Order: sequence, then C-alpha cells, then structure tokens
Amino acid sequence: MAEIPLSLGEKTFILHGIDSTDYQTGFRNDGRQKYEYRSLEIETRLMPQTNGSARLRIGNTDVLVGVKVEIDTPHANKPEEGKLDFFVDCSANATPAFEGKGGEDLATEISNLLSLAYRTPYAFDLKELCILPHKKCWKMYVDILILQCGGNLFDAVGAAVKAALYNTEIPRVVTAMLDGNEPDVKLSDDLYDCIKLNVTNYPVVITVCKIGDNCVVDPTPEEESCSVASLIMSVMPNGKITSVVKIGYASLQPVTLIKMLEVGKSVALRLNQALLKGLQEEDKLGRSRPICGFLR
Repeated sequence: MAEIPLSLGEKTFILHGIDSTDYQTGFRNDGRQKYEYRSLEIETRLMPQTNGSARLRIGNTDVLVGVKVEIDTPHANKPEEGKLDFFVDCSANATPAFEGKGGEDLATEISNLLSLAYRTPYAFDLKELCILPHKKCWKMYVDILILQCGGNLFDAVGAAVKAALYNTEIPRVVTAMLDGNEPDVKLSDDLYDCIKLNVTNYPVVITVCKIGDNCVVDPTPEEESCSVASLIMSVMPNGKITSVVKIGYASLQPVTLIKMLEVGKSVALRLNQALLKGLQEEDKLGRSRPICGFLR
C-alpha cells in the first residue's frame, strides 16, 4: 500500500484523536468514530459486454470489477467443480506507487486475499459452476481494475467483487450430454434466459487498523500511515470468518488480536446487510434502467 508522508505533528494529532476518549467513540481527523464506516457509492451493470460488473467508491478510492464466464474443462482432481480466477490490475494512474513492480506486488496480494476468501465451500460452492462432471464446467474470470487509491483499498475491492457477482448472469444450459465420448453442451438462445449466482454466503472484506492502543475501521490514507499493524478479514453474512491476513511490521498481543477480530466481525455484519440492501434496491429498477459507461 502507498503511504502518505506525514510529519510527526500530523501523526501525533491522529494518534491522540483516536486515543482521546473512550474505546468505543474516539475522534478521527474526518469526524468519524472509530468503528464508523463511510458511505459507499455503488453502480452495477456498467459494462454490457460482461456477465456482471460493478463500480464502487469509498472516499477517494475507486474500483471497477468485471465478471466473464466461459465453458472450460474441470480440473482432474476436482471433476465436479468449476473454476474461479481473480485478476487485479493496479493502474499507474491511481497512484505513483503503482508504477513498476509496486503495483504488481499489491495486485498479487489482493488476488491471493480474494482467493482465500472465496475458495471455500462455505462461501462459494464451485459445484454451482459444474455443467458435465469430468467434462465441462464454467470458468469465471473476475477482473478488478484499481482506478484510484485513496485508502481502505482491500475493503473497496471486496465489496465491489461481491456487487459484481450479485448481478452476474450465467447463460442457461438447455442440454448437456455425452455424444459418444464427446460432451455436447447447448445454451439457451434467449439472451435473457440466465441463471444468477446465490450470493447469500459471499463474504465482504474488512480492514481493522491498529493505531496506538486502539483500532479503527475504514481507514483513510493518513490513518494507514499511522498504523503499525492491520488485520484484513473476510466475513460471511452469518458471521463466519473465512480468512484472516495480518499486514504491518508490529506484533499483536492475544487480547488485542481477539478484540480486532470481534470489531471486524461486528462491522462486517453491518456492511454485508447494507450492501445487500443497496444491491436489492438497485435490482428492482430492472433492465429498463439506462446503462451508462463507467467513463461517463
């Protein structure tokens, strides 16, 4: 992650603000409380050439996600499962830190995090993507483009991916059989005859930053620069944690670690609920709503 250069006085102001009052409230430089999330701006179905898409903004962070599916052959050791791949592109226009190898390292880190979060049968059942066991399956490509990086990037990517998967439509398979030893798959001729994914258990990503003796969620770039350690968690709507990754140079005491996990889980449950509510409201607009390109 790109760090904002701050003076000692600026770091002291942020640290003292968070430590100023009781553990639950605090005083952040943008007026929020410690566990308060900024509002999300979400748009879906922005790219008609994809099976699903979403654009999400948190503060100055801007993320675009597109989902494409194609018919492929399943892995030999997982003949009844489909495939799910994440690809992240950190645009050099998002921040100068993404130029060269810096963007590649972060892209790999984000894609690995998403793989940990989703590649568990509790969150994403790859058997939903199976067409003919041992022969054919759907391969799903989730492409993520970082348009602008303004803090809390992991959370923004996690929410944008879930929003894109929510409106992803997979063509309906009319017939799937073996003709001799060759698979024969026929798709519906109706462009609107599609199957939507069941996103009930799909997780969101929450970053909990330790600053001083306290922790905050949805950090700004300035707060990230003051953080000595962070937990990046993926949490399902039922509260089950599918992955936890620690970043930062500092170690965490067991008591602090447990507290950060509890905070992340609590905030994730609220975020999941708010995200699904917003997506459902937008879904009610139907196909009649005008489609605008993301560059408008």
